[in-house]
Amino acid sequence: MSCANGNSTGGCVCEVVRAILDIQEAVVEEAKKCDCSSNCFMEPLGAISPQHHHHYKKKADTRVITLKNADGSPFHAFFKGHKHCVSIYFRVEDVFDNCCATLRVLIPLKCNEEGKMVPANLVGDAACCIDMEKVCEVEGFAASHDCVTVDLHCFCAIQCIEDVDLDLCKY
Repeated sequence: MSCANGNSTGGCVCEVVRAILDIQEAVVEEAKKCDCSSNCFMEPLGAISPQHHHHYKKKADTRVITLKNADGSPFHAFFKGHKHCVSIYFRVEDVFDNCCATLRVLIPLKCNEEGKMVPANLVGDAACCIDMEKVCEVEGFAASHDCVTVDLHCFCAIQCIEDVDLDLCKY
């Protein structure tokens, strides 16, 4: 496993990210009802969806993930084009070499006072850390045009959040 004692020896995060890429690439139109909430190995794409997002199950093209650093903090990256430009949510775009991956940064969305989905600010008041309470306010995701290349050996955990349709054909 990665990060167990500070030494990187490969492990489950890389395997999960490879599996997610395979699942995304093999999108099927059949929706599968599944009561298990977020097993990253669940197939087909669309199997991980909260009850309030049933419409995603039929045409999901993305399994939204988060990654944890060795210290337990969420890995984050930046995206351009919005005032709030930090995200902890990603889509697997490619896995290559010795467990490196290209991840698309996803824009976390929340509903504003007018009922419109807008980018969520995940940064706390100290402007140095992700605010976990703000993470709980995220209600949806949009694709950004920004990607980050990572060494998957550097992460200790991965969590699959939801399968969604980001309408990636327009990107």
